[in-house]
Amino acid sequence: MAILKALVVDDASFVRDLVKRTVRQRFPVIETTDAPNGRRAQALMSRSNFDLVLCDWEMPEMSGLELLQWMRQQPQYQKVPFIMITSRGDKDHVIEAVKEGVSEYLSKPFSPEGLSKKIIKVMGRRLKESMDRSGASLDSPADAFRESAALLTQKRAAPPAGAERAGLRGTMSLASVRFSDSTLKSVVKDINLTEVRVIARRDQQFPGILDQAVVDIEVGDGQVARLNGYVHQLQAVDKRQDTDFVSVTIRFVDEDPKKLEDLSRFVATFRAAHR
Repeated sequence: MAILKALVVDDASFVRDLVKRTVRQRFPVIETTDAPNGRRAQALMSRSNFDLVLCDWEMPEMSGLELLQWMRQQPQYQKVPFIMITSRGDKDHVIEAVKEGVSEYLSKPFSPEGLSKKIIKVMGRRLKESMDRSGASLDSPADAFRESAALLTQKRAAPPAGAERAGLRGTMSLASVRFSDSTLKSVVKDINLTEVRVIARRDQQFPGILDQAVVDIEVGDGQVARLNGYVHQLQAVDKRQDTDFVSVTIRFVDEDPKKLEDLSRFVATFRAAHR
C-alpha cells in the first residue's frame, strides 16, 4: 500500500520507533526508513529519494541543521518537506531553522496528534490524494489534531510545597519535566548517566508509563540541558494511599556526546552537593 517514503532521523532509537509507529498507524501510504544521525541519513538520501524527512536537531556526527543545509543544496530535495523534531524549542533556534528552509518545527515531547497534524500540513494535497487512492482517509474528529501548546520559554520551577516532608532537605536541584500536554514541577532526588528520579506533588498532572519526556536541568552558567527520555516508573513516596508526593523515574535515551557531557557535569555537581 505504501506510496510515499519518509526518512526518520534521531540518535535515540526510542524516539525513532515512536515516530515510525505514529506514521505507520495514521498514514499507511507512507513507508518509513530510519537513521541514527545526519551522516547516515545523508548516505541514505544520496542512494534513494524520500518524500518527507522528520529529523532531530542535536545528533552526533551531523546535526539536523547541518543535514537540512545540505539537503536544500540538492536539486531533488530543495522542496521536499523537512520537519525538525527537537527539544530545542527556544525562539532563536526556531528562527535559525526557518532561515535554513525547515518546513515545520515540532517540540519534544510530542503527541501522535501533534506529529500527525504537522505531517498533514507539510504534505498537503499529495498525502490526501495518496490516502484517497489507497481507500484510507485523513478525516477525523477535530480534537484528534489538537496540538499541545508550544513551550518556547522555560521558567525555573519552584520547589514543591512540603518538600522537606518528602525527604528533600537541604540543597535541592530543581527540574522541569515536560510531556506532550503537561509540565511537571519537581525536585531531583537522584540522578546518574542513565536515569533521573524526581519527586513531585501529587496535585499535578502525571504521565503514563513509557510516555515521552524531556527533562530540563540547569547545568551551570545559565545553561539548560534538555535530556530526552521516557517514563520508567511511577511510585508513591509514602506507603499511604493519600500520599502527597509521587516519585517519577525517567530513563534517558540521548546518545549525543554533548548532552552526555552536560549530564556528567550535572551528576558530579549533584553528588558533591548531596554528600
